[in-house]
Amino acid sequence: MLRQLCVAIGIFLSTGALLGQSLRAQGADGFAEKLAWQIALERECFSPGLVDGKVGPKTAIATREYQRAHGLPTTGRLDDATQAALKVDPAGALGTYAVLQSDLDGITPHNTDWNERAKQGRSGYFSVIDSLAEKFHTSQGLMKQLNPAVDFENLTVGTALNVPMVQPGIAPKAQSLRVELAKKLIVALDKDGKMVGLVHCSIAANVEKRPSGATTVVCVVPNPDYTFDPKYWPEVHNVDHRLIIPPGPRNPVGMCWIGLDLPGYGMHGAPWPEMIGK
Repeated sequence: MLRQLCVAIGIFLSTGALLGQSLRAQGADGFAEKLAWQIALERECFSPGLVDGKVGPKTAIATREYQRAHGLPTTGRLDDATQAALKVDPAGALGTYAVLQSDLDGITPHNTDWNERAKQGRSGYFSVIDSLAEKFHTSQGLMKQLNPAVDFENLTVGTALNVPMVQPGIAPKAQSLRVELAKKLIVALDKDGKMVGLVHCSIAANVEKRPSGATTVVCVVPNPDYTFDPKYWPEVHNVDHRLIIPPGPRNPVGMCWIGLDLPGYGMHGAPWPEMIGK
């Protein structure tokens, strides 16, 4: 299951050392180091949230838990010992990516009407920049910041983009998962109870719908569809029967459903990655 934390991406053309120097010249001091810090955490399967060069609470939590799991002082900061352990590489934090045809395909309209969403053949990305930002585990804002001259509405195959050099990690073998509701975390543990990874998550807004206690994974469904039941959506007034929302990355449960033995409960993806934990 932790394979979902670590992603392999497309074809890189060059390193981003010169781009990093350019950003620093524009006043973005420490940007490349912060980006490399987040990339290193993600490579170790301790997710910092979005890889965007902004060190906030999620990066601090991931750093602190990585330090605790590896016997380092738990400062939550990129101190010398942590930097050495993570092998943080600012010079390799940015690179250039050539847009592929697959990046341009599969874009679907962002319908807010559930009836129209059910009629679509696939719940694809809402835009090309939406697709690319997710591919590089970053924000649309950073994609635009790194590529100020690029028209993301009219991209063509082969367009060179400056991107974070996120790297596929080696997914550890997890024996169990612990959902920490208060911290909005899913923590992976090995057979000895040692933390081997974590991701940030969102939880049910209604406190009564947040279960506690032990549960078991009963299924893992890649590329799932989603059943929209109007009885759970009282704010929707134009749907009077169940609808099947087709699979795809912008399906309400994303690209993977991990079902639990609690009916209706599971761990899953999200159509708005930038809103996870919010």
